[in-house]
Amino acid sequence: MLAKSSTELVRQKNSVLVLTALRRHGPLAHTELSDFTKLSSATISVITTDLERAQIIEKAEQQAASGRGRPRVLFSQRRDCGYLIVVIISSDAVQYSLVDYAGRLIDRFTEDRQQTVPNVASFVRGLRDALNRIVVRSRLSRDKVVMISISSKGLVESSEPVLRWSPIFGREQIDFAAVLRGEWSAKVILGNETLLVAAAVGRQEENKKGRDFRALAALSLGHSIGLGVVRRGNEGRLEISAPNFGHMLHMPGGGLCRCGSRGCIEAYAGFYAILRTAFDVPLDTIPAKFVPVAELDKIATSARQGNRRNIHAFRQAGLALGNGLSRVLSLHESMPIAITGPGTRYYDLLLEGISEGLAESHVVRMEGMPELRVMADEPTLVFEGHLNRALAMMDDDIVRSGVAISELNEQTV
Repeated sequence: MLAKSSTELVRQKNSVLVLTALRRHGPLAHTELSDFTKLSSATISVITTDLERAQIIEKAEQQAASGRGRPRVLFSQRRDCGYLIVVIISSDAVQYSLVDYAGRLIDRFTEDRQQTVPNVASFVRGLRDALNRIVVRSRLSRDKVVMISISSKGLVESSEPVLRWSPIFGREQIDFAAVLRGEWSAKVILGNETLLVAAAVGRQEENKKGRDFRALAALSLGHSIGLGVVRRGNEGRLEISAPNFGHMLHMPGGGLCRCGSRGCIEAYAGFYAILRTAFDVPLDTIPAKFVPVAELDKIATSARQGNRRNIHAFRQAGLALGNGLSRVLSLHESMPIAITGPGTRYYDLLLEGISEGLAESHVVRMEGMPELRVMADEPTLVFEGHLNRALAMMDDDIVRSGVAISELNEQTV
């Protein structure tokens, strides 16, 4: 019995390796799967046969461009093996996307959030309605949805889909598994938005540099301030974390932050903080929940035209960011910093302060200024992070759930 269990675990592990290779590289031939997974040709034959019979993958012939010779047989995921719903909660909207098992987008819509006092009960009602609507629009039954992946800025539980604190709902917690239980059998997961961005950028870097990739930080600028760090761990795998960067202390007893504390980095670098400094509003003024980007654009235009107060507002924001980043580099190591989010449109105004703040760090003085790169398309990175995380979990769950693949085969034969 033990030998059978051990054999099944090895088979499951090898099945996940095959599915991971297909995720990373797209449709692959038998020999390519063997090359990417380092599994023998015989093992690949057994695994792909198992996965085909379990209706997890499928194969198709691809004729050579010249039209000559035997067509290649390529393996890929079965699109209808299961479906994923991605929910991205931002300051001003909630985006819903339906994705098939191959990672292809089927449907998407966005609902603007009412810029009134946030109400968890009304948000949950809207969430349930939108989730139902997206499957109805695509004529899918709910039981076909294997996973619902949700993201938000804020603090999330590491083991459960519970939003502990967010810029939108404050201290009102949301247990997404609990509010969707009874209507959905799908697994519900929750991620910090900036962590997903860091994971996506880290994956891109790993694809470019391979084992030479060491570490990278992703800094998100906007209504909130977030940071994700991705590093190669001791076992060679990428390790991703999202320290509570926006609410690290920048100035003791300083400006009032949306979290209720004083002197946070966000209280100097968030959109509401830049607005507060530009208009010389008292630092103990309760921060606005949402600031229209058009208002920041006006301040930025004025700063670029030489308005000293507005130049100062962006410089102070940059200084808070740079000081915070200098502490992160001191705790970890020097690493490239990818800057994302709607705040990248003001990067030229923030750069002087960021550089000044970073220069305070001993590691920067010793090793030089880290590479700063702007990646303005944050929504795409967030979505990519969702897909990377959720589809990998779906692969693992589908292989390991219910009846073992080998037993499925026995039932099929």
